[in-house]
Formats: sequence, structure tokens, C-alpha cells
Amino acid sequence: MATVRKRGNTYQIRVSCGYDVLGKHIEKTMTWKPKQGMTQKKIDKELNRQAVMFEEKCMTGQFLDGNITFAEFTERWFRDYAEKQLRSRTVTRYKELMQRITPAIGHIKVYKLQPHHLMEFYNNLGEDGIRIDTKYTPCKDFKDILIASGYTQKALSEKSGVSLTAIRSCINGNNVSMNTADKITSIISHKNLFKPANGKTKLSNKTIAEYHRLISSILTAAVQWQVIPSNPCNRVKPPKAERKEAVSLDEVQAAELISCLQSEPIKYRTAVMLTLYTGLRRGEVCGLNWSDIDFKNSIISINKSVLYSADRGVYEDTTKTKSSNRIINIPSDMIKLLKQYQTEQMKQQLAMGDMWIDSGKIFTSTNGSMINPDTLSTWFKGFIRRHNLPDIHYHNLRHTAATLLIAGGVDIATVSKRLGHADRTTTLNIYTHAIKSADKAAAYKLQDIFNHSKIS
Repeated sequence: MATVRKRGNTYQIRVSCGYDVLGKHIEKTMTWKPKQGMTQKKIDKELNRQAVMFEEKCMTGQFLDGNITFAEFTERWFRDYAEKQLRSRTVTRYKELMQRITPAIGHIKVYKLQPHHLMEFYNNLGEDGIRIDTKYTPCKDFKDILIASGYTQKALSEKSGVSLTAIRSCINGNNVSMNTADKITSIISHKNLFKPANGKTKLSNKTIAEYHRLISSILTAAVQWQVIPSNPCNRVKPPKAERKEAVSLDEVQAAELISCLQSEPIKYRTAVMLTLYTGLRRGEVCGLNWSDIDFKNSIISINKSVLYSADRGVYEDTTKTKSSNRIINIPSDMIKLLKQYQTEQMKQQLAMGDMWIDSGKIFTSTNGSMINPDTLSTWFKGFIRRHNLPDIHYHNLRHTAATLLIAGGVDIATVSKRLGHADRTTTLNIYTHAIKSADKAAAYKLQDIFNHSKIS
């Protein structure tokens, strides 16, 4: 039976939960504060309801208090909130971050978690060698070293436990995971067989801030669920992330890239051109159905994404945000290319016969199923190397589209809408340099106009 005691302008509700193994009385409490203006009759009625609900939660194990560890609370947070309310990709990313968070602070009782625990964790994340996701680049002589070792690709695969695909990727100069690099190096003893990609072996401040936001979100829920009175993250400042200007191609470089595309397979040519014309995210490109294209009015509807995760494989999901659902115009040249590609895809479908999987997607794997977005990135990387183009990633095509639009005088509101940004501030923050350059050009444009209008 719950007991109630008035304490100032609040009420403390207590519930007896028996005794522990040492015979110590277990008691759980909660504090309830009436809303301003409530009559005593309403207070008594609501207080009785709160007491009954609290007692039921205590008896059924639903009530949480600060004695629960951070790891235990996090499990409840994922189960009761994250997995029901957040996107699958977000949950997957959060679980990846928890692989570091849990060993560091998971054992600490939630009510004992202090700012100094968090700062110690963030400082550790910034140390050299802390990365577990660092990609490693094989040396230029990898193939020659492999031949000299006496191992065939197949033999190395069997001996190291690394797939043939990964070994061929090394021969082609592609980055591999630390695990793959370690396994190969353990068989082929060579000092400089791999090196960290870009020399990065520690986490960036931007990534550390991502850890901070996740911990803060979890502890905010702890406050809302009345497990702790305040969020210690509010008293901590993680390392400030340096804002980096978006990497993009200029007008001349973009023209050269488009020229090089003419000799490439029409599927990839179409995907790249569509990204340049629309600024779509990679997952949005892969998520497009043929039914999303209005060929008559040259309009494209973006309302879903195709993503990949290790636990789910390739899957369809919603777009990144609500504002990412959008309808934008595309030029006639793009419509023409899409029609050409659709014809080629139909030929492929006929050739595949019953083996074709009708996913309805514009960009598919060989058998018609949804394409892994990484396939676009892998192909694009090889394309850049083959044609000696500037070393950019597939996502930089989106930045290129935005930068060229801004340089061409298109207003920020339109650019933001085409990109699917939640607000103009996001666009302004990402493309600061492009906006400043456009503003400078605008100033000189006015100078030219005024100079030409002078009366001699």
C-alpha cells in the first residue's frame, strides 16, 4: 500500500517493496507536484491516482530509480524509446557508439554519473590509436609483395580467413578495415604493407560530439522518466568541432567529369548526372522508383531512401527528415537520359527472364533487386581514378550541385528546398564559402551595371 506525505508544495509517495537478501527494507519513492490552480479536491483525486499508478509500476518492475546502472538504463531506453521512435539506421549507429560508451561508463549508477566521468571519456576518445573503424590503405606494391610471398590470392584467402573479394580490393588499391589489414599482415610479414587512410588514428571532435549528443539524449530521457533530477551533460562542453567547408567541383571540373562519363555504363552515367542535377543524397538516388518520375512534366518525387547496415543488409527506409520529402524539377536533358536508361534496363529485364526481381527501382543490382548504396560509391571511386579526376567522394556531387547553383545566382531558399534541408540555416552553414563568393560576384555585378549607366 502506498503512503503519501506532504512536503511543502509537493507530495512524496512511498511504496514498500519488501526486503533484500540481507533483510534490509526496500522502499521506493517519487515526488508529485500539483499544477497551479488545482483545488484540494482535485489534488486529492489526482494524488490517489498517482499513488495507485506508482505502486503498480513498483510491483511490476516498471519503475526505475537512480540506482540502475547507465548500461541497464540504456537497454531500457533502446527498448522503450529508440527502437520504436527512431529510424532503423539511427538506432544502428547509436548501437555502434554504445560499443565504446558501455565499457567506459556503463557500470556507473545513473544517479552517480558526474560531468568528470564524461570529460574523462571524451578526452580518451581524442587520444591517438583510439579508432577502431580506421580504414587502411594497401601499399602501391601490394600485388608484387603478394607474388613474392609465394601465396596465390586463393591461398592467402584460405590462410588468413579474408575473403577473395577483400584481397582483390587490396590489389586494386582500395581501403580495407583494420581487421582485414591485421589478418593479411599476420600471414605476409611486411613492415609497410598497410598504412592508416589519411593518417587518422583518433576520433575527430565532430565524432566526439556525436557521442556526447547520444549520452545527453539518453540522460534527458532519464530526467523525463524521473530517474534523475538533472542531466550532467548540460554541465559538460565536448571538444568544439571545426566547421569544414563542403568539398565540391568548380564549373570547369564538373564539365570535365561529365565529359568523362560519356564512355561509362549508362546506369552509372544516369545516377551521377541525376545527382548533379538534383543534389540528391546517395540513399535517395537508390530509393527512387520509376513511378517517382513524371516524364510529362519533368518532375521527380523524393520520398524514401535505400540504405545498408550489416545487420539488415540492403533495406528501404524513410528519407532523412520530413523536409527531405520533396518534389523538384529536372531539365529535359535529364529526362532524355532517364528514358534511354529505362530502355536499357527493360532489355536487361528481358534477358534475365524469371531471374529478374521487379523492385520497381530505377537503379538496381544485376538481377533487379535494390542496389547497395555503397555500390555507387565504389564504382565512382574507380571512375575518378581511371580518368585522373579530382579525388572526391560520391557525396561531393551533392555539394557540387549546391555550390554551382549558388554561384549561378539561385537564391538560398530554392537551393535549400532542392537539397531537402530542414531550414535555410543548414544550407547557409554548409556552403558559407560559396555564398561569400556569390556575394562578391554580386557586388562587382552591380559595379559593372552602374559603370555602364554613367553619363559621360
